[in-house]
Amino acid sequence: MNIFPAIDLYDKKAVRLLKGDYNQMTIYSDNPAEFAQDFEKQGAKFLHIVDLEGAKDGTTPNLDVIKEIVKSCNLFVEVGGGIRSMQVISEYINAGVDRVILGTAAVTDEEFLKTAVLTYGDKIAVGADIKDGYVAIRGWTEKSAYSCFDFCKKMQEIGVKTLICTDISKDGAMQGTNHELYKQLSESFRMQITASGGVSTLDDVKKLAELGIYGAIIGKAYYTGAISIKEAIEVAK
Repeated sequence: MNIFPAIDLYDKKAVRLLKGDYNQMTIYSDNPAEFAQDFEKQGAKFLHIVDLEGAKDGTTPNLDVIKEIVKSCNLFVEVGGGIRSMQVISEYINAGVDRVILGTAAVTDEEFLKTAVLTYGDKIAVGADIKDGYVAIRGWTEKSAYSCFDFCKKMQEIGVKTLICTDISKDGAMQGTNHELYKQLSESFRMQITASGGVSTLDDVKKLAELGIYGAIIGKAYYTGAISIKEAIEVAK
């Protein structure tokens, strides 16, 4: 299993939200690229970036910071947050981003998703953010009509190769992750499944690795010192 340390961006700073609540934001650094360099030093090969401003309004206010992060390290970088046009996808790909994550647009604009997958193949991932069993959109502020499993089935049929699934109720809460959900997903679908939300102990990492899923995202647990990326990578092997 691959470990994806996470950097969430807001106003060009590295931040974390609690359960997706923009009113419960902690700022960790004015220089997010330093985190990417630290992850690399600890043996990370991958990096997960979310533009939280973009997620809300579909713009790219942190594009310059993301370019800086990409230049500063040799990690495989995936980026999500408000990517709702082919132009924005190409801007990120041209900036050296390895994989682009579609969230809201994958739910609300099927034609766009199909075009993106057809054009960029496995450089496109989909983020399924789950709230009360349904997929949430627009920076987790709205619930869509899709249940988690119906949505995942549709993504697989369209040809999406990588699915990043977040249990919003667990995100940033440091109370463990939803192992049962990832077990069901890994047994039900052929896509590369990445677990996100609540990965807060090495035991969480170990349990997820035992499921044989593709990846796990570590955010707040790193920033609070609960998990070292180096140890998580060892356990994930």
